[in-house]
Amino acid sequence: MQALIFDVDGTLADTETAHLQAFNAAFAEVGLGWYWDEALYTRLLKVTGGKERLMHYWHVADLEEADGTKVKEIIDAVHAIKTRHYAERVRDGGLPLRPGIARLIDEANAAGIRVAIATTTTSANLDALLQTPFGTSWRNRFAAICDASTTRVKKPAPDVYFDVLRRLGLQGTQCIAFEDSENGLSAARAAGVPTVVTPTAYTLRDCFDGALTVLPHLGEPHAPVSYAGVDEPPGWVDLAALRRWHWQAVSEVV
Repeated sequence: MQALIFDVDGTLADTETAHLQAFNAAFAEVGLGWYWDEALYTRLLKVTGGKERLMHYWHVADLEEADGTKVKEIIDAVHAIKTRHYAERVRDGGLPLRPGIARLIDEANAAGIRVAIATTTTSANLDALLQTPFGTSWRNRFAAICDASTTRVKKPAPDVYFDVLRRLGLQGTQCIAFEDSENGLSAARAAGVPTVVTPTAYTLRDCFDGALTVLPHLGEPHAPVSYAGVDEPPGWVDLAALRRWHWQAVSEVV
């Protein structure tokens, strides 16, 4: 196990409610007359990527209008406004990282295990989320960062994982991925990366067949989590547990 690869939305932090609020704020600001509730947004999350989600919904809401010549221009503008609203909600610690994330990244950095990001979100969203917990130089903690600006084809396609693996110079079996959704798990597994899944309320009903394990979160000393596969677990996922899971996964492949 030479690297840990993290998804962002839903994995590093439970971001989807903030994204949903930002979408609705953008719709109101531009006068679209749209409103997404949690049930609808849960279904829309099957479409990966904010702009892609907007286009998909537009085709459902008004197919004739969605084929207009200025649709892409409008979607770009609405998405930019949504990104501004999202940044306002998460900036200055408005959205904490999920339990165990910062701890595990620190442990990996200290142990010389590289850490990477494989996400379909934008660079602006990454900056808004990670500057508070890790500081303005947060990118220095990661050996590779691939996002919507570097990889055009979104999950569940494995492209973003292949891009990260190329930058790391590693094979998928030399890494462990962390995802929260079926789309993310499918992308990681297609790239040959064993995957730990920590779903959110928006993805609990997804299918996670093939995951190394499915946990509510990675755990902390003050917020333990129960998980299978390790004798006398400390109550949180650490590098020792990941190494054992990784060895078991690679051994099964061999």
